Amino acid sequence: MNKQLLERAAELARRGESFVFAVVVRREPYSSSQQGDAAIITADGSYHGWLGGNCTRPQVLREAAQALLDGKPRLIALSPEPELHVRAGVTPLPMTCHSGGTVDIFLEPVLAAPRLVVFGVSPVARAVAQLGKAMGYLVDIVDPDAHAAELRSTAVPADRVFTDPAAVELRSGAPVASVVVASMGEHDEDSVAAALAMRPAYLGVVASRKRFAVLRETLIERGISAHALDAIRSPAGLDLGGRQPEEVALSILAEIVQIRRAAERARPAPVETEPSSATSTQTS
Repeated sequence: MNKQLLERAAELARRGESFVFAVVVRREPYSSSQQGDAAIITADGSYHGWLGGNCTRPQVLREAAQALLDGKPRLIALSPEPELHVRAGVTPLPMTCHSGGTVDIFLEPVLAAPRLVVFGVSPVARAVAQLGKAMGYLVDIVDPDAHAAELRSTAVPADRVFTDPAAVELRSGAPVASVVVASMGEHDEDSVAAALAMRPAYLGVVASRKRFAVLRETLIERGISAHALDAIRSPAGLDLGGRQPEEVALSILAEIVQIRRAAERARPAPVETEPSSATSTQTS
């Protein structure tokens, strides 16, 4: 296995970017690919590595994009006569290279963990970060008073810590973040404005209804649309009756999961397309 390719995969995972790891698991001559050849395909269609001649690339890119959409691995068989290579669990596709070989390629999607951005260092904010990390989220903490060393010393896990709300950047390729503003009256206006700019699938503000009504009017005066503010969940979280920071955090993460899974169920199923029988003059 190519060491540089593995290092690239590790770097993509560290940066929170989704990708597909593809490897040749079987070949029949004549083909320029060899068993064990591998490549990485990123969400933007970048292709790193080697799986055979250029004529294999369009099919691999298309199947990799589909794998990133549905999160499912697949085994594809590229052959000059795909109808002769029908096997259970294998997707037969036309090989357009003149060499006439057959190549089986396994594609494994490596999906980035969902990102949770927490504004504040209040007890609720810390509890949300801790529970989010335990649930597998990539966690950013944002607050002018947030200090990575101090957070580590109090056992609050975070992948990144920002002291400037305007400096927060979501990792390219990472799923749209869920954002929780739990600054408890400190820097609320700036935090909510910065959170709205991220266009998250979920934005919850930990505040009483009275406090949020005042905050809402202040943000409207700053030029933020009422429509954008109407999408905010406040008080954040499902009504579980919790009072302790950990109980409030549980209600918030439960609401995030509820909304996220509902969106996944409502997403249209991928459209299955028949493999093209078109031939090409490309060679491997």
